[in-house]
Amino acid sequence: MSDGPGESLSFPRHRARTRNFTLGRPRSATVAADGSRVVFLRSAGGTDPVNALWVLDVERAQERLVADPARLLEAGDDDVPPEERARRERMREIGGGIVGYDADAGATAAAFALSGRLFLADLVAGGATELPVAGPVIDPRLDPTGSCVAYVTGGALHVVVTDGTDGRLLIGEDTDDVTWGVAEFVAAEEMGRERGHWWASDGQRLLVARVDESPVQRWHIADPAHPEQPAMETRYPAAGTPNAVVTAAIVGLDGARLDVAWDTDALPYLAGAGWPDGRAPYVVVQSRDQRRLQVLQVDAETGATTVVREDTDPHWVDINAGVPVWLADGRLVWLADLDDTRRLWVGDEVVTPEGLQVSAVAGAGDDWVLLEASDESTERHLYRWSVSAGLQRLTTVPGLYRGLAGGDVLVVESATIDQVGISWTISRADAELTRLVSHADIPALHPVPALLRTGRREIRTAVVLPRDDVRPPGPLPVLISPYGGPQGRMVVAARHAYLEHQWFADRGFAVVVADGRGTPGRGPAWDRTVAHDLAGPVLEDQVDALAGVADRFPGELDLGRVAIQGWSFGGYLAALAVLRRPDVFHAAVAGAPVTDWALYDTHYTERFLGTPDDQPEVYRTCSLLEDAAGLERPLMIVHGLADDNVVFAHTLHLSSALLAAGRPHTVLPLSGVTHLASEEAVAENLLLLQVEFLRSALSRPPI
Repeated sequence: MSDGPGESLSFPRHRARTRNFTLGRPRSATVAADGSRVVFLRSAGGTDPVNALWVLDVERAQERLVADPARLLEAGDDDVPPEERARRERMREIGGGIVGYDADAGATAAAFALSGRLFLADLVAGGATELPVAGPVIDPRLDPTGSCVAYVTGGALHVVVTDGTDGRLLIGEDTDDVTWGVAEFVAAEEMGRERGHWWASDGQRLLVARVDESPVQRWHIADPAHPEQPAMETRYPAAGTPNAVVTAAIVGLDGARLDVAWDTDALPYLAGAGWPDGRAPYVVVQSRDQRRLQVLQVDAETGATTVVREDTDPHWVDINAGVPVWLADGRLVWLADLDDTRRLWVGDEVVTPEGLQVSAVAGAGDDWVLLEASDESTERHLYRWSVSAGLQRLTTVPGLYRGLAGGDVLVVESATIDQVGISWTISRADAELTRLVSHADIPALHPVPALLRTGRREIRTAVVLPRDDVRPPGPLPVLISPYGGPQGRMVVAARHAYLEHQWFADRGFAVVVADGRGTPGRGPAWDRTVAHDLAGPVLEDQVDALAGVADRFPGELDLGRVAIQGWSFGGYLAALAVLRRPDVFHAAVAGAPVTDWALYDTHYTERFLGTPDDQPEVYRTCSLLEDAAGLERPLMIVHGLADDNVVFAHTLHLSSALLAAGRPHTVLPLSGVTHLASEEAVAENLLLLQVEFLRSALSRPPI
């Protein structure tokens, strides 16, 4: 690929322009209940960020373009409203155009928002029609009967008939502090709940979340590069401070409101909700300390709730994807821990074996469940459990798999060490029918990671070395490149995960990636080793992994030149490494690091550390600020000024502490950049600047 006549496109630019080679790839697929159609999003090419809505007719193995933003909008009219930008930031959405849709069970119609406007797509005949409503429209949801679309605008829930008539307000309040129908910050950022309203199967009522943010502290995020612009005000619930008050109500199409009753003082978090077809609505609620979680069935006529399931844990109860669901016989499908294993429960029966860690339920029918699970943390496989056949494994080649099913059709997304990119296959009865076409660019790099188990804890570790034709003579400087924290796994059996690592390796580094304690996939006990300590175990495991790799590659690593780089939790870990173990780590690049856990959000932080008032010593031990005076190695901190997740104050506090202690360091502020540094020029040059900094830093004596 070229950047112009005679000009080669470098990997950093190619990676940035293709959003890490994700553009042009099929995504966000849905299967019709009868398996006749697969609905998905895809852009027109590997450098095109604008997604369109597509349908695959399974029997004919033929793809059809249903809705193209270029035809629906005037040129340059794709203006994303601020509310939608914030929602996309929580979802880590880097695409444009149509980034989400809501289809009926039969995949005959779908509602979506585009540039704050509401559209309804005909998935059978093709085409999309704009519904004339006041916007900007957020999170439209099509009712199961196909008669109406519910959506949020201005913090209130509205509804419109699918022919564009009778648009009206269902419920809202005349205050900026209260919203109806959307997820609050911690639900979207930490719980995986991205929505706030759910239709009843008859299309006559909805279960709706009400969010009162008046107790939440106001923070102001300004961009000094644009002093003419006002600071953005945001509600941010930092650890130990008040959360939003979240409740729920059943709202009829006539606007009648019935509040859902549960003990919101004891169980203030609304972790999930829904209204299954033919069943009562439900809510999943959790205590502030996250040690208790309940599934509550809601009486749609009275608002009263009944406990269906309760789980407790001395540390925390995890919120799992895809549950609850119910089989046709009324049994609850749930994920819970037993014998140090996350297992699938159907009613009171445990149907998966010890050692098989189930990460999510991907789908369910009347008598079957599709699940994602593995007995090896570097892999993720698909299994099917059914009443008649029990548990069956559907994928065998080591890799990462996700799936969805409708009727007798199975759609599988797969990535392996041997395949380039990600593929989508559609099969029936184990026979492949067709594949979704990908327009994603193919990277020029071909990573060849060595996957190891290092140290006494068998830390899953990947090592990426330079290609033979560019490898310099002698032992290689080492670049440790972790995430290393809870909910983040980097050592996986998938080639595409190591593209950036191979690029760094080809610049002359031995790149080491290690998933230590707290990273997912190795069981509940492994996860909970970081309880009340997000610093000690994660850092110790990086040191142990480095030693293990050095033993496996004798004479090939220069342990006198070891750098570490990471982003978010990985940025915290990188800075922690040079502050606390300068004997091992000789330079660091810390991207968007948490430096003081008291500044990070309630749900994530309190799960692991408790509250600052209850656990002041824990917070002090895990903070980077206490260690600032001891910095003796080169440190570069990179942070987006518009980051509303790990706010720029983290970097400023650490930089101030370093300055007060007289410790030299480098700060690289990124104007207008959020927690995702996806802008092409920024993403490209960040890689180049990191290499130059690390090369220079590893040649310097200690500070």
